[in-house]
Amino acid sequence: MASRLLFLVRHGEQDRPEVESPDAGLSARGRRQATLLGERLRGVPFSAVHHGPARRAAETAELVAAALPGVPVYVSELAGDHLPHDTDPAGLPPAYASFLAGFTERERADGPRRTPEAVARFATAPTDGDVRDLVITHNFLIAWFVRHALEAPERRWLGLNHHNCGLTVIRYRDGGPPNLIAVNDVSHLPLELRGTGLPPDYVF
Repeated sequence: MASRLLFLVRHGEQDRPEVESPDAGLSARGRRQATLLGERLRGVPFSAVHHGPARRAAETAELVAAALPGVPVYVSELAGDHLPHDTDPAGLPPAYASFLAGFTERERADGPRRTPEAVARFATAPTDGDVRDLVITHNFLIAWFVRHALEAPERRWLGLNHHNCGLTVIRYRDGGPPNLIAVNDVSHLPLELRGTGLPPDYVF
């Protein structure tokens, strides 16, 4: 039976330049995270590496792909940093409602239009043969794929936070639900490189 193994990775830690830039590249920690992730994935017979257009995702993909010779690398808007769902804030915790209020009307319209396309492209079983795709993307889209795999309510993408260069793996086959194999796996990262992107009081 043909299957797709979807490897989802949040980009490495973003640099914080003195002059704030929404498209800054990786910090030194982020580059180290990406390099170690590449070592972790070395030898996996990937069909392709896909990454979003943001600089932090592109730099992560370049460092990971250095350990995957011969694997093609593609940039895809579908793996970009967008709001996956225009979630109704009614009944949500105040912090979530406040977070959603920060998105513009255009972001609330444009982002969710990409999500079904991303699911159709990356979260379906292939028609023939086995496929292993590595998608280097952003926290929100990974949260959406996990929510989708679990058939959880749409609002449950909120609150799913992933480490920089954490690894999530989902298997898709015809005739059955998706299998969540790994979520936010950071066994390839030493303790001092974990926790970025998570609350400062996070305890291991």
